Amino acid sequence: MIRLENVTKYFPGMERPAVNDLNLEVGEGEVCVLVGPSGCGKTTTMRMINRLTDPTEGKIYVEGQDTSKMNPIKLRLDIGYVIQQIGLFPHMTINDNVATVPLEKKWARSKIKERTNELLKLVGLEPEEHGGRYPSGLSGGQQQRVGIARALAADPPIMLMDEPFAAVDRITRARLQNEFLRLQRELNKTIIFVTHDIDEAIKMGDKIAVMREGHLVQYDEPGKILSEPANDFVANLVGKNRSIKRLHLIRVNEILGDPTNEVKMDASREDVRAIIDEDITATAMVVDEDRRLRGMVGRLALEDKEGDRAADLMDEIPDSVTDDATLNDALSVMLEIGEGFVPIVDAEDYFVGTLTLNDLLEQVRGDRGAA
Repeated sequence: MIRLENVTKYFPGMERPAVNDLNLEVGEGEVCVLVGPSGCGKTTTMRMINRLTDPTEGKIYVEGQDTSKMNPIKLRLDIGYVIQQIGLFPHMTINDNVATVPLEKKWARSKIKERTNELLKLVGLEPEEHGGRYPSGLSGGQQQRVGIARALAADPPIMLMDEPFAAVDRITRARLQNEFLRLQRELNKTIIFVTHDIDEAIKMGDKIAVMREGHLVQYDEPGKILSEPANDFVANLVGKNRSIKRLHLIRVNEILGDPTNEVKMDASREDVRAIIDEDITATAMVVDEDRRLRGMVGRLALEDKEGDRAADLMDEIPDSVTDDATLNDALSVMLEIGEGFVPIVDAEDYFVGTLTLNDLLEQVRGDRGAA
């Protein structure tokens, strides 16, 4: 647990405190997102928690201990830290980057190797393929995964994340967010997460702390921030399209029905045509014997391509979404690929259904009706 009591921070030359009389409590296993405009005190608050800067007034407690009485080096080694710029050491391999804190803690080499391999797999990177490479040989999204693995290396109970996904493109960002939330469901860390993006805050947070000019304006669950903004500042930060923003709060698997447009690789042209004629998306999703998604057949392919089986007729899938993604993630992919639907797969790439734009519109209409 993290608790801030009457915390104020002055910096020389500033007309007002960067953080002003802040009271905040983050429960064990919660993700608390600090959100607000630039200069509102978000990053200063985070930096005070691991004593990269100390408060001018007030107290900060981490797991019941007053941080002002703790060794700052030991405190930082026990807190995972992920930043926007990733901060990987360019002259060190991926394995060595991940091992930074365990080495500082003087873990045995065998234990470090085991932990490094475990974490790279956990964040979706194969140790044999990526462990010996250098950061420059990885994409931005892969580097961000390494940054998360490094922060988790010594299994810290608390993690601080300062705009960790801001440096990657929108689709990669959504996937990293979902992967991290999946990890959080397994690991149950206590997390302070800084962002300037209210959409990201709604998606990532168990609680959201809205800040303005060093003050805490509202501290609530995302649904409450959307439905009951404390004042005009919070309402303007959330924006007008609150029904659309609620798509961040709903997972695909919460509304997805059974697949209706699935065909096997060896399905006949006639069977494929029957599916296309009946399905709202006018497509057939082609799966192998294990029900892994392999391609799709639309009307154009059906008319233009030769062959008697679905495998002969199918095109590549332009993109897919995992079933634990949010409805807003699914909408973003639909817009990206220019389709009114997107195939849904699980974590093992098994096909589980197709989500349509109409499904999303029904959620938005339902939310407006309830309001």
